[in-house]
This record gives sequence, C-alpha cells and structure tokens, in this order.
Amino acid sequence: MRAHCLVVAKAPVPGLAKTRLGERVGMEAAAGIAAAALLDTLDVCAEVVPPGQRHLALAGSLARAARSREIDVALAGWIVSDQVGDAFGERLARAHAEVARRADGPVVQIGMDTPQVTGDLLLGAARGLDDHDAVLGPAEDGGWWVLGLRDPTDAVVLADVPMSTPGTGAQTRRALVDRGLRVGTTRTLRDVDEAADADAVAGFAPRTRFSAAWSAAAGVRR
Repeated sequence: MRAHCLVVAKAPVPGLAKTRLGERVGMEAAAGIAAAALLDTLDVCAEVVPPGQRHLALAGSLARAARSREIDVALAGWIVSDQVGDAFGERLARAHAEVARRADGPVVQIGMDTPQVTGDLLLGAARGLDDHDAVLGPAEDGGWWVLGLRDPTDAVVLADVPMSTPGTGAQTRRALVDRGLRVGTTRTLRDVDEAADADAVAGFAPRTRFSAAWSAAAGVRR
C-alpha cells in the first residue's frame, strides 16, 4: 500500500480504556481486551504497509498499559507520536497534520475499535483515493471507522465535527464535501463499544486476539 497508515489509539490502561466493557468484565480485563484489539490492528496494518509508513498517534502511556511488552514489540517499524489537543476531533486533525509534516502522500486512518479489520479493507480504502479526494468508511453506530485522505492536511475539518455521536459520520462527510473534496465510501463495520458489539465482532473474527480476550473475560465459548 503506497498510502501511509495512521492508527489513532488510547493506551490500554485499566480504568481508562474500554470502560463500558469494564462495567461487564472489570477494568483490568477490559484493558486486556483493548490491548488485544490494538495488537490486532497493528498487525493488520503491518501486513500491508511497510516500515516507515506506519504511524501511531497515542493517548496515554504504554508503561502502565496491559500487554505493554507485546505492544512495544509490535511497534517495531512504527513512528509513534502523542495525541495533542482537547476534543477528539482536534486530536485527529493534529495527528493527520503530524503525518503530513513527516512525509508526503495519502493517509488511511483507523482507530483500535475494529479489530475485525483486514488488510484487504485497508487496501480498498487506499485504492478509493485513486478516484476520490477522501474515502470514509461508515460505522454501524453512525460514526466512521476509516478515513482516507489524498491530502492529510484536509483533516483540519475534523476539529469542528462532534465525535462519538450518531451523526458523526454524516457530519464528517458534510465537512469534507464542504471543503470541496470528492468523497468515496467503503464498507460499513461495527465498532466495539458495548458488550453486544464485542460479542458480535468476536464471533465475526474468532481468530483474533480480541476474540480470545473477550471470550475469556466474558465466559463465552467459541
């Protein structure tokens, strides 16, 4: 994949990561589940993106994170930077700007909430930039799970989009179109926020670390 891959993630620290899942399985277990999702995501990106084109914008410290040693190993070949800003939209915009500062070329950005993502899905989003200025992958909850930008500085519009609402996807698309961009669409995926999401995603992708971690914590046999 010629595009850079940008993962925007939260360090899987107990009590700070996947707290809604933590209400079901406990905060320590939830952090382990978040770590598994992050590791799955990093692995998929590494399958299709060469070293030096993989970027992680991280909130929090890996020193206190679950599975921190595994994550450190998985980050070989990655460029890691801290998230900067207050609102999540601002942090997203600045993460894209940091990639643009370091390198030329398009960017495909995802989070850590879709551990079922595959290399083919990332490649499809990147290919969409051949014919569009931006590619947006809708999430079932009304948000989005992937954003591809031919020019990552166009992510400046995200700073004014309310995130984590049922209207985030539509408002993001509108902001990109209002900037004059041609916006393509890729496959819809389900984010993992609640226990029902975790059940569905773990069943869909049973060979992932995420599925193993969630199934063990929730007492689900697969």
